[in-house]
Amino acid sequence: MDRNKNEQVKPKQLLSVYDGIVLICGMVIGAGIFKAPSIVAANTGSNLEFMLAWVLGGAVSLCGALLYAELAARYPETGGEYAFLSRGWGRGVAFVFAWARMTVIQTGAIAAVAFVFGDYASEMLRLGDKSSAIYAAIGVVALTALNIVGTRETKWLQTVMQVLLFAGLAFIAIAGLAAGGSPKPASGAAAGSFGLAMIFVLLTYGGWNEAAYLSGEVRDPRRNMLRILVGGILTVTVFYLLVNLGYLAALGLGGMRESKAVAADVVRVAVGDKGVVILALIVCLAALTTMNAAIFTGARTTYALGQDFRFFRALGAWRASGSTPANALLLQGVIALVLVWAASFTPDGFSAMVAYTAPVFWTFFYLTATTLFRFRDGTERPAFRVPLYPHIPIAFCIMCVYMLYSSIDYIRNPDFGPQFGNMVLAGLIVMLVGIPLYFLARRK
Repeated sequence: MDRNKNEQVKPKQLLSVYDGIVLICGMVIGAGIFKAPSIVAANTGSNLEFMLAWVLGGAVSLCGALLYAELAARYPETGGEYAFLSRGWGRGVAFVFAWARMTVIQTGAIAAVAFVFGDYASEMLRLGDKSSAIYAAIGVVALTALNIVGTRETKWLQTVMQVLLFAGLAFIAIAGLAAGGSPKPASGAAAGSFGLAMIFVLLTYGGWNEAAYLSGEVRDPRRNMLRILVGGILTVTVFYLLVNLGYLAALGLGGMRESKAVAADVVRVAVGDKGVVILALIVCLAALTTMNAAIFTGARTTYALGQDFRFFRALGAWRASGSTPANALLLQGVIALVLVWAASFTPDGFSAMVAYTAPVFWTFFYLTATTLFRFRDGTERPAFRVPLYPHIPIAFCIMCVYMLYSSIDYIRNPDFGPQFGNMVLAGLIVMLVGIPLYFLARRK
């Protein structure tokens, strides 16, 4: 009887290939595509280089998704990167990751998307010189409060938002291609570097690492996971290429470089200011949905840290009313607000938060990827294995190292370094604080 009960609570393999592709698109396509392209344009020297960056982003994402799919197939019941790092590199590395996720990676991502919300909300109603930061702070406070009282986004709301987002992207692509405006050519060389451009491209492709955890609920995962991952990433890549072609057709590379809200500017060229308000509303809702998901999942990781280490036991408290990790949510919200405040003193809050998170993010992405080589020494045969091993994992690890270098290279860049160099150093310092903190927590 007990064995039967245990079997009933296991994940059921209900997802078809089509279901998996739709889910991947929903996880990956977010608010970043409305903000990042203008920054990518500022760091590429031609239309061809700009478009190649987005193609390369799709290829890198596919390699990473395949690698994560095997890791998830090996340990489908555990806590993602935290478990992989703990098994592969030890509890100390896993602790520093959890610390960095709480103070840099997840909270920085929440603040970055909050600035996307702020930039587009300001297109509808400005709140002074710090309008974007004010809206960003309002978004963080409101969504943190909703999560504390137990309010969660419903499946219906998520579906509606996904449809609106896809419709908005299709509208931008068509409007840009049909606008017939006067695209502005790029004047002079790119201000930054191709590596810097790839940081924002891969940020926009972010989410595939979550998609890889579908392996436990996919029918015939050994055969269908490859189809889902390839189909999903290719679909996202095609969407992104079409949207960026629309941006280029309407504004040109020079116009994109100067744009603060590139999608709004494209719609303004195509249909005037009335269309901008509708688009800004769609982008704001998409950004809030992304923020809510990040707040929800981030607090659960922080709660798990409190459960594992007595030093953080206050964060491991669960609030019965509403069934939420209230303390973890509060701390996460406070950290995100501090980051919004700090980024408000920079020329662009979104770019500042990417500078803060990117080096730490790519450090742990690389460490997580290398665990596969350690796990492959065993005799286990998971439901899904990376094809063309070890070439795909090696290629992804090389890209992780390149992205880590590029994200630290922010400091030396003459245009970005003076503006965002301090944010790069701050993220690395906060991450490194986790090392002595681990020894203190272990002693406790």
